[in-house]
Amino acid sequence: MKFRPGRINIPNQLNSFADPLGLSMAGLIVGDFLPSPEELAFKEATVKITIALSKSSIEPFKEKADENHTAYQKMIRRLLDSYVDRHTNT
Repeated sequence: MKFRPGRINIPNQLNSFADPLGLSMAGLIVGDFLPSPEELAFKEATVKITIALSKSSIEPFKEKADENHTAYQKMIRRLLDSYVDRHTNT
């Protein structure tokens, strides 16, 4: 097998052993899409508010939050942030 810089080169025997379903991505170049450590550590300032929402609006958030082991308030905050970003940065 010829070595090609910037590519993943795995011998076929190892490839088939490590990837029994044949889903190998050998030779595929994947860009760096992960956020930097600084971006992960960044904490945006928040403001505490009190708001009354309908039970039917909150329940789906609570269910999904439980499934994903997160807080439903965080999901609602991200939804509102996305809405504001979409409608103010035009």
